[in-house]
Amino acid sequence: MRIGEIAALVGVTTRAIRHYHHVGLLPEPERRSNGYRAYSVRDAVLLARVRRLTELGLSLDEVRDVLADDAGRELADVLEELDADLARQEAELAERRRRLAVLLAAPPGENEPVSPALAALLAKAPKTASPSAAMDREHLTLLDVSGAAGEELYAALAPLAADPSVLALYERLDELAGAPVDDPRIPALAAELVAAVPDEAFAAIPADGRPAGEGFTQALLAAYAPAQAEVVRRVMEAFMERGRG
Repeated sequence: MRIGEIAALVGVTTRAIRHYHHVGLLPEPERRSNGYRAYSVRDAVLLARVRRLTELGLSLDEVRDVLADDAGRELADVLEELDADLARQEAELAERRRRLAVLLAAPPGENEPVSPALAALLAKAPKTASPSAAMDREHLTLLDVSGAAGEELYAALAPLAADPSVLALYERLDELAGAPVDDPRIPALAAELVAAVPDEAFAAIPADGRPAGEGFTQALLAAYAPAQAEVVRRVMEAFMERGRG
């Protein structure tokens, strides 16, 4: 193959190939009598691997290290690895299309970038104008996108989402928006919020009670007014205690 042919086959530019030659990432192939480079199937496989690794975000130096580890491997082994990598990408693409289909099937105005499991959970919740309820929804959406929450937790929270009495707890939390951090209503509300969470949910909560890490916890608390943040902090600490129990 000539350079234009291998570039078209792998899906890169001839300029990129020449750059890979220049930095020593791709060995120079033998040249024909007319001076043109003659690329082999192995060259194409190597170039495809370089492209795949750079698409994953690796720097050229990191790609060089990976390729060095592959030196001396049989062509069949490299091809099998590439085939497995393509199969993984196909599976990921199929999952993304499945989620997209769910979003497209939703009624106008209800499309959100959430998993089908979380969409089903949110659909159970009664309509409310509570700012605290809206924040809870946003936090669940963020955890869902990050992969820190899953179907087991959503299933455990389903009875809670469908319980109209939970709205009264959100409204009480809303009322603390302008209250001081030592407001006497805080302890009772925190205790009732903890009591409202089904026991099954704790089995699905990470042992440290912070499914997305300390940074997420700090950002979550900062989103609330001081008295509200104190309620949420106490609830999270109670979750940690129950999770260790």
